[in-house]
Amino acid sequence: MEIFRGKRLWIEKRTIQLPQGTSREKVIIHPSNAVAIFPVDGDYCKLLKQYRIAIDQYIYEAPAGTMELGEEPEETARRELIEETGFAAQTIEPRGFIYTTPGFTDEKIFLFEARDLLHSDEYVKDEDEIIEVVDIPTAHLRGMIRDGTIVDAKTICLIYHCLGC
Repeated sequence: MEIFRGKRLWIEKRTIQLPQGTSREKVIIHPSNAVAIFPVDGDYCKLLKQYRIAIDQYIYEAPAGTMELGEEPEETARRELIEETGFAAQTIEPRGFIYTTPGFTDEKIFLFEARDLLHSDEYVKDEDEIIEVVDIPTAHLRGMIRDGTIVDAKTICLIYHCLGC
């Protein structure tokens, strides 16, 4: 049974047959899939210091965004990188994907590493995005994860995928 349908996600309640044969009623959230991008410029990367309404605070995170209907992950990554940072990547490499919280959602985020960055104003950021682009030495990222400066899960996964931690 559909509980809610919005522009970017829908929520359903359904009975699920578990592998051992029992069934459970579950609520499942189906957002659009998304991308996250690790933009590297020499010994630095570009992260966002972004205000997040749900937690009422600023956090450091990788540029990311929702895939539009019919859009391929790399196409979304290229668009979102420009929208959120003002930079386009000449080189963009896939780095796998993650499921964000598979206990209640089927959301998948495709991970990309972006290099050879050039300024671009082809796209502009969304009106509701409160973003500051911050250049951070890549050598500082592991420490920022350890000390809790970076707490965004997709960003932590992306850093580990790209830096081979």
